[in-house]
Amino acid sequence: MPSSRPMRADARRNREALLATAREAFLTGEADAHVEEIARRAGVAVGTLYRHFETREALVEEVYRQEVDELCAAPAELLGLHAPDEALRQFLLLLVEHAAVGKGMAVALESIMATDSPIFDDARTRMAQALQQLLEAGTTAGTIRGGVSGRTLLRALGGICGMHTTEGWQDEAVQITAILFDGLRFGARNAG
Repeated sequence: MPSSRPMRADARRNREALLATAREAFLTGEADAHVEEIARRAGVAVGTLYRHFETREALVEEVYRQEVDELCAAPAELLGLHAPDEALRQFLLLLVEHAAVGKGMAVALESIMATDSPIFDDARTRMAQALQQLLEAGTTAGTIRGGVSGRTLLRALGGICGMHTTEGWQDEAVQITAILFDGLRFGARNAG
């Protein structure tokens, strides 16, 4: 009797290929790429795509979820490599980058905004928690002032990154983020 194990490995490989292809298409501005084209580029039949993702919106959601997963895994790694204040600074810059990537996915994401998908609320919650982790580490180290929540900081960044339709916005967002970061260090116990 043949093992079903190779089938699962093939299915996993196909799913990963579909996600990688869709991600590349969405992030390079091909937000209107049809599922047939994504399947073709991934080297699978369109039926295989629909076995993994019931709708195009489900595929878009999963690509976005992967982006958020990668982003929200960064604080632990950053804290392992840097002092808490530097880890926070670098994560703030990653959030600006995420907004730039999100601009490439904006049209694709519009297709799920009209649904009752909880993906955006979940993403905001997870990003605020990641920021909270970094803020608490910085406060404990005495290099970041207390009294600012991850949610509040995320809202401030949302305003900064909301400029993404303006020419040159990313450079300005990085500058404004530096000012915001300096404000987070002002009044910290061990601010230098």
